[in-house]
Amino acid sequence: MATVDKDAAKAFQKRMVGVMNDSALGLLLGIGDELGLLDVLARKGPADPATLAAAAGVDERYLREWLDGIVAGDVATYDPESGHYALPPERAACLTPADGPVNLARSLKMLTMLAGVAPDLQDRFRDGGGLGYDHYPRFHAMMAEDAAATHDAGLLDVVVPTVPGLHERLTAGASLADVGCGSGHAINLLARAYPESRFVGYDLGEDAIEAARAEATAWGLGNARFEVRDVAELGETAAYDVVTAFDAIHDQAFPDRVLAGIAAALRPGGIFLMVDIKAQSRVEDNLTLPWATYLYTLSLMHCMTVSLAQGGAGLGTVWGRQTAVRMLEEAGFVDVRVDEIRTDPFNYFYVARKA
Repeated sequence: MATVDKDAAKAFQKRMVGVMNDSALGLLLGIGDELGLLDVLARKGPADPATLAAAAGVDERYLREWLDGIVAGDVATYDPESGHYALPPERAACLTPADGPVNLARSLKMLTMLAGVAPDLQDRFRDGGGLGYDHYPRFHAMMAEDAAATHDAGLLDVVVPTVPGLHERLTAGASLADVGCGSGHAINLLARAYPESRFVGYDLGEDAIEAARAEATAWGLGNARFEVRDVAELGETAAYDVVTAFDAIHDQAFPDRVLAGIAAALRPGGIFLMVDIKAQSRVEDNLTLPWATYLYTLSLMHCMTVSLAQGGAGLGTVWGRQTAVRMLEEAGFVDVRVDEIRTDPFNYFYVARKA
């Protein structure tokens, strides 16, 4: 029988109690983001629960319990004399939509959603296979919300200038396709900024495509269109000057086919911009990544399993830089470059060229 180091055991137990508390806090923050409670607290506080409940349009009793929970979690502050709650600006900066794309409460909300599939996922552990997109009715809406904030913060001013010659191509007039476009916000931003170019977005989600079309119509864009399409069967030859894929490759059923199809669809010298998760391909190289456990959980409970549900490769969220570069080269891309940008700490920006 192995000898137990009692001090190490106590330290680990203390850590697990912290995990239990922080997990509960994550649920509270996810609820707070979904209902807009954190935003109200940041804007209206310091204030009493009745004032905050009226501003948020929620029941005061529920709000008070939620407030006490995030005070106990050292997120909000509470003044016993006045009975007022507040969210300090230093904390609101990464928890509310008003302060840019790094809204960590939105990421915590993702875990709340994923927890709902745990019973079905446990069956897949035993029997294999995967969970299809129908198990995640809120996933695409949440991803669209997150992507819109990220693109608004830096797509035109930061991302486009990162890609050599992209601004010039789009200004002069180019043909660009976005693979796995979701709700199409990136395409619509680009189409509005570059009226001489033509843009198309492809996605399997009919609801997402309808949302993309609605935004394009509302913005009066005549140079953006959207199609429901399986990008593993792209079937285009030398059709585009530029192809983009924003966090769309790693959860494809057949990512190798998608990348090969993109390469075929590009004209000679065409540019492929692939934005995907910032991680390495081996677990030992990800241990210093602050959100590594979150990424592996997201992979297990969504990205890997939706691919397996389609009989796919199950590449997963954490396919990593080394695998991504190898697969790009195998698909026929050359001059693969990997960049990082300040507005998006969670992704690598792969820039490759069609030979």
